[in-house]
Amino acid sequence: MGGDGLKNRFACCFSAPTASSSSSTIKLLFFTVPLILVSLLVFALAPRNSTWLFTSTLPSPNSNGNSGAVTPMGLQSMAGETPPTITAVHGGSEKAALSDEAAALNGSASKSLDVEAQVTNNPEFQEKTVEESSDITSNEHHSLNISTPGAVPNATISPNESISLPLKQSRRVRTKLDKLEAGLQRARVAIKEARNGSQLPDTDYVPIGPMYWDAKAFHRSYLEMEKQFKVFVYKEGEPPVFHDGPCKSIYSMEGNFIYRMDVDNKFQTNNPEKAHVFYLPFSVAKMVQFVYLRESRDFSPIRRTVVDYVNVISQKYPYWNRSLGADHFMLACHDWGPETSFSIPYLQKNSIRALCNANTSEKFNPVKDVSIPEINLQTGKLTGLIGGPSASRRPILAFFAGGVHGPIRPILLEHWEGKDEDIKVHKYLPKGVNYYEMMRSSKYCICPSGYEVASPRIVEALYNGCVPVLISKSYVPPFSDVLRWKAFSVVVSVDDIPRLKEILTKISSRQYIRLQRRVLQVRRHFEFHSPPKRFDVFHMILHSIWLRRLNVKISEDHIMSNQ
Repeated sequence: MGGDGLKNRFACCFSAPTASSSSSTIKLLFFTVPLILVSLLVFALAPRNSTWLFTSTLPSPNSNGNSGAVTPMGLQSMAGETPPTITAVHGGSEKAALSDEAAALNGSASKSLDVEAQVTNNPEFQEKTVEESSDITSNEHHSLNISTPGAVPNATISPNESISLPLKQSRRVRTKLDKLEAGLQRARVAIKEARNGSQLPDTDYVPIGPMYWDAKAFHRSYLEMEKQFKVFVYKEGEPPVFHDGPCKSIYSMEGNFIYRMDVDNKFQTNNPEKAHVFYLPFSVAKMVQFVYLRESRDFSPIRRTVVDYVNVISQKYPYWNRSLGADHFMLACHDWGPETSFSIPYLQKNSIRALCNANTSEKFNPVKDVSIPEINLQTGKLTGLIGGPSASRRPILAFFAGGVHGPIRPILLEHWEGKDEDIKVHKYLPKGVNYYEMMRSSKYCICPSGYEVASPRIVEALYNGCVPVLISKSYVPPFSDVLRWKAFSVVVSVDDIPRLKEILTKISSRQYIRLQRRVLQVRRHFEFHSPPKRFDVFHMILHSIWLRRLNVKISEDHIMSNQ
């Protein structure tokens, strides 16, 4: 091809457009540009298919909490540590995560479940955890150096803080759960600051004295509970097993708490989206009466009842599966309360269990479980149960009367029944001798465990102004998260039962008077009132549950397109 041909070819490429070609180009633009814009809009608004995998980092039942030693205020949030987290991680398989729990709900309750192991062994989760999780919470016991937007570089972050690092900030939405958790975080901060602040005024009662691990922190925590704590009571279930319980027996706290929660209008909410915790309103005492076949030694009917109930509420509502039960609680005073909770692994492992039988050797975990007092309300009222003379008008050194059962009481009777005039120990009281009058005439009331660790004598001693002498193994006394029991009671080991008189007589009169005055002050927390009064046993049980909820953070990684 010659030079003219090459020139003509370039001329063809760069020549000015004619009128007809210009018109075609404009029409093409009018057609394609809107099409592109519509495509971009559809892509931006199209929903993404997603599921949620929930992993629990709650403390193991074999952690230090099981030793029975409770930190001041008894909780990680009170001790300045990061609350354990129930995290919702985007990108996992919900069916895989909940398959074992579904198996438990269908009758395989004896199988041990380990959600963390499931997640660890899931390669897909391992690849996506760092990239897709939008909520990172420190669970370490030391400070973390994390640089966050708007923060000073290399600033030290307190272990009590949750650091949110959303990777998709523009698409993050503030959910109702986020708002609940934000309120709990403000409460944690306020409680922590109260330790070094001034004592708050209160028209009813101001906690003060060595009976409390931290009186100011407890008071602020109680006020925060009154301000925001909400409980959702599941309405499913029929009496007598559900929404009913004994109110005039040694198990009276079961029935009274169930009844009070059903009629309460201060802490109960009918909107589950506003609830911090969810109450499973069954009575173990009623199950033993109406479900268990006497002399059968077959626990499966009770186990089946619990499994079926959790199956119902987990299918009807999303809240059990959302946290694997970590924001749910049960309450039982019957000896079989712990065994009942074993019906579903997550109920025992994750949920808050408020139990009279607070035995660490039977998997009671003081970090997440609540020890409640056993109160024998024979008439359903406190009339005549509270009183007693001053410390100087109690001539008897120590007193006990009760049945001989369990491993500890036979040792007590062997060494002290009829052996000493100062220590009145009886299997059966002599005719005409009043049990409560004996307590009110005694300086110290001996409270040994029976078949189970809890005993109603502890509360009876407090009611009658008698300093309790606790003799037990593996027992966590009620409200130990708040109360320093050694400040108003005497703790004696089983091995020291032969030295009981020596131990009590070594306590000076001055120290005894202090102990007895503290008993009178602290017993308000064990008094039952209908309707309830501030700082009484009903509110103290709620407060302990509130504290356990502060110890757990539940988060969801919601994407805007999923709303």
